[in-house]
Amino acid sequence: MHKRTLGRTGRTVSVIGLGTWQLGADWGAVSDADATAVLAASADAGITFFDTADVYGDGRSERLIGHFLAHDAPGAEITVATKMGRRAEQLPENFVLGNFRAWTDRSRTNLGTDTLDLVQLHCPPSAVFDSGEVYDALDTLVDEGVISNYGVSVETCAQALAAISHPGVATVQIILNAFRLKPLDEVLPAAREAGVGIIARVPLASGLLTGKYSRETVFAESDHRNFNRDGSHFDVGETFSGVDFEVGLQAATEFAALAPAGLTPAQAALAWVAQIDGVSAVIPGARSVAQAQGNATAGVAEPLDLAFNEGVQDVYDRLLREQIHPRW
Repeated sequence: MHKRTLGRTGRTVSVIGLGTWQLGADWGAVSDADATAVLAASADAGITFFDTADVYGDGRSERLIGHFLAHDAPGAEITVATKMGRRAEQLPENFVLGNFRAWTDRSRTNLGTDTLDLVQLHCPPSAVFDSGEVYDALDTLVDEGVISNYGVSVETCAQALAAISHPGVATVQIILNAFRLKPLDEVLPAAREAGVGIIARVPLASGLLTGKYSRETVFAESDHRNFNRDGSHFDVGETFSGVDFEVGLQAATEFAALAPAGLTPAQAALAWVAQIDGVSAVIPGARSVAQAQGNATAGVAEPLDLAFNEGVQDVYDRLLREQIHPRW
């Protein structure tokens, strides 16, 4: 497994991490046993970076990780990043030290740790990224030993650039995949120059880039790919990267044809993101041991060639550029 430095945290992590939204909620049911098996398979495959949030299953994802690290993998050198801020109404005035204390205390309990490795603001309102008081409050938590590092999770490139300009921000988590290329224009260069780590989320465009879906695919009622295609529950960019499902299916078919021998379309999609200069970690989710193991394979893939990269750009330009909202 290839390793990278996680931005200003200075920590070394696997370039393929594990996103654990699936283990909490909104992707269909996953039992405790199956979730633990996914965590174990990921660790066994060399994955040393888990990403979670306090709202995934109302803390279930955090608790599963905490139990796994305490009982199944004690002493494992795994960095855990969590997120906070979605437990309150999305108003800038709610992003204050008192709430940060309450939210991080809950996450520390869920994860069974005194100090959180990395806490990210969870896609807050844009005004939060420009508030010096917010960063002062986060610095206070670092000084007190509540958290080791902090970062942000963003919906837009403008939010990412605003956060990168603050010296205490260690990482920026942003949607980056073969269907979402805008971060390559300004965000990645700015992050590289500042030493800020980039955590790439939704790297498979909610599964579209696996090439396994069709017009006949039915998602469970509890799956956001069923209930959030119109963005009625949260930002539509989190579901299929904001791409219309029908258009996404066509683009996914063309992308799958680009995958080199020895890699599945999903592995090629993950490897492509992982090999971008400036990306610290890619965080695909997994609901099964096989998915976790397959994802990890992308972390040892050989460099993708120029033809592959040109093919990605061609699919994006022809089918997706006009689909993606300008703010992304």
